[in-house]
Amino acid sequence: MTTNLPIGPIMLDVAGLTLTQAEKEKINHPNTGAVILFSRNYQNPEQVTELINHIRAARNGNILIAVDQEGGRVQRFQQGFTRLPPASYYAQAPELAQPAGWLMAAELLAVGVDFSFAPVLDIDCSVSEIIGNRSFSTDPALATRLSSLFRKGMNEAGMAATGKHFPGHGAVALDSHLTLPVDERDMDSIRAKDLAPFKQLIEEGLEGIMPAHVVYPKIDPNPAGFSPFWIQQILRRELNFNGTVFSDDLSMEGAASVGDFPERARLAQLAGCDMILVCNNPIAAEQVLDALPITQDPVREQRLGRMQGKPQMNREQLMHTEKWQRLSALIINHTL
Repeated sequence: MTTNLPIGPIMLDVAGLTLTQAEKEKINHPNTGAVILFSRNYQNPEQVTELINHIRAARNGNILIAVDQEGGRVQRFQQGFTRLPPASYYAQAPELAQPAGWLMAAELLAVGVDFSFAPVLDIDCSVSEIIGNRSFSTDPALATRLSSLFRKGMNEAGMAATGKHFPGHGAVALDSHLTLPVDERDMDSIRAKDLAPFKQLIEEGLEGIMPAHVVYPKIDPNPAGFSPFWIQQILRRELNFNGTVFSDDLSMEGAASVGDFPERARLAQLAGCDMILVCNNPIAAEQVLDALPITQDPVREQRLGRMQGKPQMNREQLMHTEKWQRLSALIINHTL
């Protein structure tokens, strides 16, 4: 009789609205630990609930389900979900930040998703199109306050939060999906501005962090997600972060500079990433699953275990609550 597999260190994706046999096999690989869903995996709440149930059934053990559901232009599930504004909206309506965090989390948990990669902790420096209005503010103090409230709402619903993109993606114009951005600032500048929200939310118990595929050459030659300096020295030792470190997607061009896919995964793990994302490239995902040694790591497994969602009700029950009806209407009416 096989024992239950622990949550492995690789996050994969799936191609469509249902699972293929090959995907079921990949989900049950010992190195798999999570599946991230995209818009292409979503038709309606009923379909996505069924897909998530099938993903869980394919794994002989625990698996995490994630999605990018920040609001604004990054909201993978739309029809049947409350449309949330971009993070920058809350600067003019701070009273909505915590309710929006709760609403986003409660709606996802109710269909079986464990967590959303949110909140964005990048400070908008008015140069980055890829961050832009995904940032809560250009002001570090305000961004810190609003992202903290948003996380409180998520936690209240039963969801762990993941701050991104450490140590800050807001000061580079280039998009790390397409190229490797270079941030020429020195450490003092980054400490004075970008690290503030990370520092505060870590003190409040932030559960997850995703480093940026950005290189800061005045500080370290490696992109942050492949940098022992950024992850072990600054994040773990200086800021005392003890949650999960997720690599950003290894398929992004910002990761290409460090080598082929198995090498990217090896270096990300070596730098201190607990979970490595390989999306939109099924062959690369297979290479990484097979190339990474299968290891038991109780500390990693404990960190990843904290990312499991704690749903309080299913979707039908949620939509019958006075709280959901009130807050969903509040957000919709406010942002019309």
